[in-house]
Formats: sequence, C-alpha cells, structure tokens
Amino acid sequence: MTPSRTAHFQGPPGRPEIMVIFGSTLTVISILCIVTFLLIREHANAQQTATRSATTIAQLIDADVLRTVELYDMTLQGLIAAAQRDDLKQVSPQIRHLVLFDRSTTARYKGDILLLDKHGDVLADSSLIEPKPGNFADRDYFLAHAFNRDAGMFISRPFKPRCDCDDSDEWRVSFSRRISSPTGEFLGVAVASMRMSYFDQLFNSLDIGTGSTLAIINDDGVLLAQKPHREENSIGKSFSNRPNVIRMLQERSGTFESVSSVDHQRRLYTFTRVGNLPLTVIVALSIEEVFATWNRTAYVISGATGVLCIGLLWLTWLLCRELRLRQYAEQELAQLAATDALTGVANRRSLDQALRHEWFRAQRSGKPLSLLMIDADHFKAFNDRHGHQAGDEALRALAEVINTNVHRTTDLVARYGGEEFSVVLAETDSEGAKQIAEKIREGVQKLPLVDAGEPPMSVSIGIATWTASSDINLEQLLFSADKALYQAKDGGRNRVVCAS
Repeated sequence: MTPSRTAHFQGPPGRPEIMVIFGSTLTVISILCIVTFLLIREHANAQQTATRSATTIAQLIDADVLRTVELYDMTLQGLIAAAQRDDLKQVSPQIRHLVLFDRSTTARYKGDILLLDKHGDVLADSSLIEPKPGNFADRDYFLAHAFNRDAGMFISRPFKPRCDCDDSDEWRVSFSRRISSPTGEFLGVAVASMRMSYFDQLFNSLDIGTGSTLAIINDDGVLLAQKPHREENSIGKSFSNRPNVIRMLQERSGTFESVSSVDHQRRLYTFTRVGNLPLTVIVALSIEEVFATWNRTAYVISGATGVLCIGLLWLTWLLCRELRLRQYAEQELAQLAATDALTGVANRRSLDQALRHEWFRAQRSGKPLSLLMIDADHFKAFNDRHGHQAGDEALRALAEVINTNVHRTTDLVARYGGEEFSVVLAETDSEGAKQIAEKIREGVQKLPLVDAGEPPMSVSIGIATWTASSDINLEQLLFSADKALYQAKDGGRNRVVCAS
C-alpha cells in the first residue's frame, strides 16, 4: 500500500507547534503591551514633571514681578500723597524734592520718576531738583489716565527715553497713577519708569535649558521681556494675532503643547497671570529637552524588548521545527509500521484494522463490502528457478499491478503473507469486484518477468462479498474469500472465483 492510502486509517496528525506558536505570540504581545504601557506612563510622568518645573519657574517670576511692581506702586502713591500737601509750596525746592521722592530709593532698576500736570508738563523729576521742561501728553499712560478716572495703576508699553542720556537705548516700562481732585477732576499723572534690564537679570537667574524660552506679555499681547530673543526688535512688538498668544490671553493660566510660530519648534507652554496685573508670564520648554531622558530610555528599552521578542520568536521557530521534524519522524515510523517493507503496500496489521473498520461501516450503511484474496501461481518454482532477488522483484511488480487497478482511496491493497495479497473494496458488489479482479489477473499476465519460452506469471483470485441480505460475520467473509481462492487454485489457476 502507498503511504497516501495508510493516512486514511490514521488519526489526524498532532500539531503541538500550533500551541507553541500561539503561546509565544501571546507572550510577545503581552511583553509589547506591558512595555508600551510603561513607556506611555513614563512619557506622561516626564510631561507632568516638566509642567511642575515650569509652573514653579512661572510662580517665582510672578512673585518677584509682583513684589517689584508693588514697590513702584508704593512710590507712586507716596508721590501723589506728597504732591497733594499744601505745606510743600512754602518749603525750599530741595526739601520739596526730598519729600516728593523719599520712597523712590526702594524701587529696583528705577528710571525717571515724574510728576505731570493735567497738560502733560513735568512738575517734578526725581533726578533733578529743578526739572527740565518736557511734555508727555502723547504717552499711552497719560492718555489712559486723562480719559479714564478708574484706570488704577497703568503699565505702559515698552519705550525708550527721549533724553540723550547714556542709557537712552535701553528699553523701559512705566508704572503710573492718576492724580485727581476731591471732586474727581483730572489734575495730572505720577509716573515711574523701570529699566527692562530688571527682566534680564530675573530671567538670567533661572536655568531653563537652551531650547526653551521665558517671556512676559501684557493684555494687548505686547512683548515686554524675553529670554532668549527669538526675533530682532521683538520687545514692544504685539503678538496678539499669534494663535498661542490668543489662547493664553483667553485662558489666563494653564498648560498646553504647541508649535512656536516664531521658530516652528514644538514646546510645552505653561503660563500664568501676575496677580491682578495685566501681565502674563510664559514658560515655554523645549519638547526635545523635556523628553530627552525619556527618549534615551525608550530607545534602550525598545531595543532590548525588540531583541527579546525576536529571540523568543527565533527560539519558537527552532522548537516548532524540532516538533515538526519529530512529528514527521513519528508519521514515518507509523507509516513504516503500517507498510510492507518489500512491496510498499499495507501490511497484515493494517489489513486487519482497515477490514474491521470497513466491516462496521458497511454494517451501518448497508452497502456491500467485497474482499479479494490474490495468490501468485507457482511462485515457489519461480523463486527456485530465478532466485530470491527475482522473486522479490516479481512480488513488487505484482503489488504495483494490483495498486494500478485499485483506484479509490477508500480501497486497500495489502500483503497478506508470502506471495498472497488482499484487496478490501468498500461499497463494491460481487460483479464490480469481479471486474477489478479480472483486470488484475490480465495485468499480471502481461508482466515481462519470465524468459522467452516460459509460461507467463499468473495469479489466482478468490472473491467474497457481504451484502445486507447476507447472514455471515467478518471471519466467515475471510473464510469465504480464502475458500474461493483455493477453488481457483484447484480449478487450474490463473482464474477468478466468486464465493457463493
């Protein structure tokens, strides 16, 4: 019997490698999910840490700016209170100057402190006992107080002083308050200017990295200070049309991640309002620096995880290959155990199993079952005349002829013993079995196994068929086929006989 025919009578081949592949795949997926979850969590932690750090920096700037502005506000309030005293008009200019500006010494990075009348003319100057003539009616702070009695303390846009002094190129910002009569009439403005180097000193004391920025803007989106400067002449410039600035002015405080419209770098923006002042502190940390440590860790962990997963899959492949080879070896051993080594057809053990299987199947279906017993005629004489090797070749040729004429995979060709063969024909009646037997007999006669002048090789065939109307068992079926074979032998050989 050929190997393909014995597979029908074996159970389906086991595939343990499928379980190994499934387990390994599940393990790899689990590892990847766990590592991904941990990396995502660490990414969030890195962002939270950066946000806390930026918030701390913003709060430090907020506190320092608020304290400085309060000092300037105290100076302005003291100047206004002193200017409204009537007794100062009778004192000397030196004493009057000392009383007006006695609080100005506490202000840091102070510039000029001026007292202006309702027309914008200078009434008093902190730097001179006798002030220089000047008019500041066109300044934004003067206009704000002149037309709004409830302006409170006003913070101006950055400007450069008009004087020809040494620091005339240095940017300044002024803090001012309105001077009003008891009836609310506008009498003038008290204004104190502060050099913008204050913000440079404040920002330089904070380390935010190379790719990050610090900035302060007012409620109009005008930039008051920045570290480092990303654009030339950016101080005093309005950024109110930039998307990030618009969001900050609307939300007043918070954190978000966005791309800078100036240098197109992605940053983590943390911003907060300075108390009740119209100022907003902005801390923009570089995303590249925020996640620099996380990126290095992610590369190392991802690489190690990748090597681990690849190694696991490689070991899985090796194990599956070994399991497959073992399975093939087991199938080969099972095939060898079910196959006759000389002829390649099924052996006696496979015949018994197949015949019993088909017998019970026929009992259930009621369809006929036929059994052929085939024996080579005068084989002992042939073997003695031509030798055992030629006899073996004759048996292999005989098995090939039988196999050639038995086409269905459900049928079985087996070596019964010696020079005798059996054929199990499922769902085949006596007439069909006889036709197959005659083809086998005729095919054997055509085998070129003998020398010229010798009679051709032949076989005798006995047939037994079970039908639903038969009252015999399996042993009787075998006996009937064997008896029909001996009847063919006794009848002159080279013939087919059907059992009654």
